[in-house]
Amino acid sequence: MLLLTLILIPFIGSFLAALLPANARNREAWLAAAIALAGLIIIGIQFPQINNGEVLRYQLDWMPDYGLNLVLRMDGLAWLFSMLIIGIFLLVVVYARYYMSPEDPVPRFFSFLMAFMGSMLGVVLSGNLVQLVLFWELTSLSSFLLIGYWHHRAEARRGARMAFTVTATGGLCLLAGVLMLGHIIGSYDLDVVLASGETLREHDWYLPTLILIALGALTKSAQFPFHFWLPHAMAAPTPVSAYLHSATMVKAGIFLLMRLWPVLSGTPEWTWIIGGAGVCTLLIGSFIAIFQHDLKGLLAYSTISHLGLITALLGIGTPLAMVAAIFHTMNHATFKASLFMAVGIIDHESGTRDMRKLRGLYRMMPQTATLAIVASAAMAGVPFLNGFLSKEMFFAEALLVGSNTNWWMPLAAVTMGVFSVAYSLRFIYVFFGKPATDLPKTPHEPPRWMRFPVEVLVFFCLVVGIIPSLSVGPLLHNGVEAVLREDTPYYSLAVWHGFNIPLLMSFLALGGGVLLYYVLRTRFNLTQRDQVPLLYRFNGKQAYESTMLELRSSASRLEKLLGTRRLQPQLLLMVVVALGVAVIAATTAPQVWSALEPSDPHLPFTLLWVIGGGCAVAAAWQAKYHRLAALSLVGGAGLVVCLTFLWLSAPDLALTQLMVETVTTILILLGLRWLPPRLLSIEQDQAENRRARARRSRDFIVAVLAGLGMAAISYLVLMLPAGSGIGSFFLERSLSEGGGSNVVNVLLVDFRGFDTMGEIAVLGIVALTVYGLLRRFRPAAESMSLPPQQTNTVDPAAQQPPAEQSDSGYLMVPGVYLRLLLPIILVCSAYFFMRGHNLPGGGFVAGLVFSVAIILQYMLAGTLWVESRLHLQPHRWLALGLILAVFTGLGALLLGYPFLTSHTAHLYLPVLGALHLPSAFFFDLGVFCVVVGATMLILVALAHQSIRSHRLPLAAADIADSADKEKP
Repeated sequence: MLLLTLILIPFIGSFLAALLPANARNREAWLAAAIALAGLIIIGIQFPQINNGEVLRYQLDWMPDYGLNLVLRMDGLAWLFSMLIIGIFLLVVVYARYYMSPEDPVPRFFSFLMAFMGSMLGVVLSGNLVQLVLFWELTSLSSFLLIGYWHHRAEARRGARMAFTVTATGGLCLLAGVLMLGHIIGSYDLDVVLASGETLREHDWYLPTLILIALGALTKSAQFPFHFWLPHAMAAPTPVSAYLHSATMVKAGIFLLMRLWPVLSGTPEWTWIIGGAGVCTLLIGSFIAIFQHDLKGLLAYSTISHLGLITALLGIGTPLAMVAAIFHTMNHATFKASLFMAVGIIDHESGTRDMRKLRGLYRMMPQTATLAIVASAAMAGVPFLNGFLSKEMFFAEALLVGSNTNWWMPLAAVTMGVFSVAYSLRFIYVFFGKPATDLPKTPHEPPRWMRFPVEVLVFFCLVVGIIPSLSVGPLLHNGVEAVLREDTPYYSLAVWHGFNIPLLMSFLALGGGVLLYYVLRTRFNLTQRDQVPLLYRFNGKQAYESTMLELRSSASRLEKLLGTRRLQPQLLLMVVVALGVAVIAATTAPQVWSALEPSDPHLPFTLLWVIGGGCAVAAAWQAKYHRLAALSLVGGAGLVVCLTFLWLSAPDLALTQLMVETVTTILILLGLRWLPPRLLSIEQDQAENRRARARRSRDFIVAVLAGLGMAAISYLVLMLPAGSGIGSFFLERSLSEGGGSNVVNVLLVDFRGFDTMGEIAVLGIVALTVYGLLRRFRPAAESMSLPPQQTNTVDPAAQQPPAEQSDSGYLMVPGVYLRLLLPIILVCSAYFFMRGHNLPGGGFVAGLVFSVAIILQYMLAGTLWVESRLHLQPHRWLALGLILAVFTGLGALLLGYPFLTSHTAHLYLPVLGALHLPSAFFFDLGVFCVVVGATMLILVALAHQSIRSHRLPLAAADIADSADKEKP
C-alpha cells in the first residue's frame, strides 16, 4: 500500500497546487517540499527490505484475464531511481522558490512539476509493461507543459512541440514493441517478462520488437539521431532543465534499457543498435558542446554526450558495463543538476548566459563559482570526484570491446573524454579573467537557500569521489543485483587501482582536453565561431521542421483531394467505400450467402415491413424540401419497428420504442420550426435544376443500395445457426440474483447496471450540451418571423396567446381534457415505474411517459403558463438521478460487494403486506430522474427560443402602435 501512496501523493499535490492563488509562492513550495519529504520517508522505510534483496510488490486486479492490472514493483534499481527522482525534486523545489519570478504563474509550475514527478515514479515502479507505457506517455505530456511553461515565448512553444512530437512518437513505437513483447511471452507482467529472455531472443519477432522498444528509449533519452530536441528544450525555466534533463526525463530511456536488459541484450543486434547509437551520440554531443555560446546549450549537449556514454555501456552488454552504466547514471544526475542550477544562478544574477559576455565572475560570486568549478571538474572526470570513477570504468569496458587490431571503441572513449574536458574548461573560463562591465545586471551572490541545493549536490560529488564504497556502495550494489541477479560480477569502487591502461586513458583525456581547449581558444578564435565545424551541415532541427512541413503539406494535399467542408460528400464517400468493401467480401466468400435463401414468407409481417421500408425510403426522398412530411414518414418507420417488437413478444422494447418515437418526434418538430425554408427555386436555370436532380438521384440510389446491403447482412446474421447464447444465463438468474422476473429490466439495472449508468451520464451530457447550444443559438433572419397561422387577421384565434386559447378560446375543450388527464398520466408513469422489475415497464419508460405529460401541457398552454405553475428545474432532476445511481453503486461497494451489486430487502407492512424492495429500485429511480430531466431540459431550451424570438416582432409592433397614437 505504501507503493500506491508513493505514486498517488504527487498527483494529489499537483491538483492541490493548481487550486492555490497565484501569489502563494511559499505555500506552493512548502506543499511540494512536504510531498517530496513524504516520498523520501516512504522510500527510506523500504530500504531494509531492498537491501536484503527483496522485491516489493503491490497488485490491484483490473482485467486479470487480459494481463492488465495495476502492478507496482520496487527492487534495487527502482529504489535507486525513485530516490534520485524524489531527492533531486526536493532540491529543485527549494531552488525554484527563489528562481521563479513573482509575476510567473507559480501554481501552474509546481502543479506540472509534481505531475511529472508522479509520472516518472510510475515509470520506474511499474510492474506491468502496458502500465509503464501509460506513465511513459504521461511524462511526455507533463514535460511538454513544463518546457512550454513560458508559453508567451516562441522558442518555448517550439521547443515544447518538438520534444513532445519526438518523445510521443517514440512512445507509440514503445507501445507497439511492448504489445509484441507481451504477445511473444504471453504476459505483460514484468517478473514474467524478465524470466523469459531466451524465449524472446529465439523468436522471429525479436528484431522488430527490439527496434520498436529501442526507438522508444532512444527518443526519450535524446540519442542519435533523435538528439536534436534536447537543446531546444532549454527554453524551459532552469529548474525544469535541472530536473528533467539531469535525473528524470532523459533518464527514462536509460532506465527502460536497464530494466529490459536481461531480456533484450546478449545479441549482436542489441550491441549494434544500442551501442552504435550510444557511441555516435557521445562523440557528436561532446564535440558540439565545445562550440556553444550559451551556458545551457553547452550543458544540453554535454548531457546528450553523457547519456550516449551510458547507452554505449549498456550496448556493450557485459555485466561490468552494466555496473558502470548504473554508477554513471547516479553521478551524472548529481553533477549535471548542480551545474544547471549554477547556470540558473548566473543567469538570474547577471541577466545573461552568453559565454562571450561573461567573464571574471569569480570575483563577484566566489561561492557559486567554486561550486560550479567543482561540478565542472566532476563532469570532466578529474580525480577524487565522482565523475572520474565511473568514467574510468567506461574506459575499462571500452578496452574489452576492442582487440589488438581493433581500437575503435577505446579511441572513441578517449576522444569523448578529450572533448568533455574541453567543454568543461570552456564552462569554467567564465569565472576567470577581467570582470565584464557590459552585463544587463551586476552579478552578485544569490540568496543563501537558492545556493543550498547546489552545495548539497557538489558535496555528494566530493563524498562519492573520495569514499565511494562507504557512500554509494550499498545503493549501487542493490541496483546492479536487481538487474543482473546471479550474474552480478565482482567489482571494486576503490579510488586507486594502480597504474593501468584505464588510468592512462583518463590522463590522456585530461591532458588532451586541456591542449585542445588551448589550441581552439588561441588559434581558432573559439568565441567568434557561430557554426560547429564539420557538423553544421547536419542540422537535426532543420530536418525535423522540414519533415513536419512536408507532412503538413501532404496532409493538405490529401485533404484537398479527399476532404470537403460539406458533410454530404464525406458521407457519400464513406458509404460508397463501405459498399465497395461489402461487394468485395461478397464475391470472395459466396458460400456465406447461401443462408439468404428465402424462407416461407408470413404475409402480414412482410406487409408490415414493406410499409416500414416504404416510409423510410419516402422520408429520405422528402427530407430536403419537405421536412414535415419526412418527419412523419420517419415516425411511421419507427411505429413499424415498435409493432415488430410486439410481434416478436418483446413488450418492453415495444413500449420503450413507442415512447421514444413520441418524444423525439415532438422535440424534432419543435426544432424544425427554426430551420430556414428550403424551396427549389423556379428561377434557377434548367441546367442547374437538372444537376441538382441528378445529384439527388445518385444519392438516393446509393442510400437504397446501402440500406439493402445492411438488410441483407442483418438477415444473414439472423439466418446463420445460433451458437450457445447468454440469454439462458440471465433467464436463470434474473429472479434469484436480481430480485425480479422482468429479465430486461433486471439486465439494465443489475447485471449491466454499469453500462446503464454510463448511458444516463451520456444522456445528461447531451441534454446539457443541447441546452447550452440553444441558449446561444440565433436563428436565420428568414426564420424569425411568426408562422402564417399566427398572423392571420381573419382567424380570431390568431390574436390570442396560447394560454388564452386554452382557457377560453378554441382550445378550451382540449385544455380542460388534458389538464384533467395530467394526473392520470402521472399515475400511469408511477405504475410503469413500480411494476418494471417484474413486468414490462421501468424507470426509462416511466420517465418518458412523465415527459409526455409535461410536453402536452407546454404544447397546449404555452411556456409562460406552464412555468408559472410548474417549477420543474430540470438541472436538479439530472443531478438527482446521477447521484442516486452513483450512491446505489457505492452502497454495495461500502458493504464489501462489487459496485452496483443488487440486494433485495423483504419487508412486511400492515396494510400492503409483504413488500420486496430491491436496491436496484433506487438505481431505476435515478434512471427515471435523468430521463425526465434530460427531456425537460431540451424542451425548455426549445420553448425559451420561441419566447426570445417573439420579443422582437412584438416590440416592433408596440413601437408602431405608440407612433400611431402620437400622431395628431
